[in-house]
Amino acid sequence: QVQLVESGGGLVQAGGSLGLSCVASGSISSINSMGWYRQAPGKQRDLVATITTRDSTNYVDSVKGRFTISRDNAKTAVYLQMNSLKPEDTAVYYCNVRLGRPGFYKHYWGQGTQVTVSS
Repeated sequence: QVQLVESGGGLVQAGGSLGLSCVASGSISSINSMGWYRQAPGKQRDLVATITTRDSTNYVDSVKGRFTISRDNAKTAVYLQMNSLKPEDTAVYYCNVRLGRPGFYKHYWGQGTQVTVSS
């Protein structure tokens, strides 16, 4: 079991910046990937960015060059720095961690934090 607690988010004007944090506890030694997803009203939850324990990162095209994902070496926290925010970035952002091995992955989710970008 892994517990995730998110912080950050809020309201910002277009072009501004926000940072999100997610602290993990529990069976963190089994984590092999951490990431952020987002869900806008009426839409499905989509990938924003992920980072593996080898620091390999992956971003959705729409945030490349604007968002940066990072983590601490102890695998206890993952961060998302969001710059040059756009109204279309408005969504509930969810922290995610993945445990296990291919074919037997298990995912855990944070409670979600609202990010609102005004035009």
